[in-house]
Amino acid sequence: MPKSLSSVNKKLKNAKLLHPKGRRAKLLSRATLREENLAKRKLAQQEKKSNELQIVTYFQQVITENEEYSSKPQFSLEELQQFIEEFISRDDEELEELRAERRPGRPASKRQDLLEIRRKQEAHVYETGWNVPDLRDPKTVKLLRNWNGDRGSLTALKFSVVKKSDV
Repeated sequence: MPKSLSSVNKKLKNAKLLHPKGRRAKLLSRATLREENLAKRKLAQQEKKSNELQIVTYFQQVITENEEYSSKPQFSLEELQQFIEEFISRDDEELEELRAERRPGRPASKRQDLLEIRRKQEAHVYETGWNVPDLRDPKTVKLLRNWNGDRGSLTALKFSVVKKSDV
């Protein structure tokens, strides 16, 4: 029994009519539903990988471009937490601008809603534990400084889970 929509369509192409409650119609609806679910899962996975790539890129920028951190061989847990908090609050200025521009009694703009949701989501991930490059390891720091932005080379980095409550 085929599961993919394309193979079901090929099989049903020769059929003249489909009865709404027939087995062929049910087969088609199952295959369509499966395709939709696969597309949703694929999109969610891509978004997750994109978010992971975003924070790794931010960490790389901080440890290479900031003069204070560019020569340090490793970082403490407090500095890791500081980097994460700076990452979460990266859009706070724009968010405050949007709040100030909005007239009283008017609904928030789409951009403001998006920024607030993202900030809340990132804060929740930070409280429950964020998987970030382990900058306490000198080897990982060196690899991250030389990282070319490729997703495939992330496997060489050592990651650790950092929570807000860690001390």
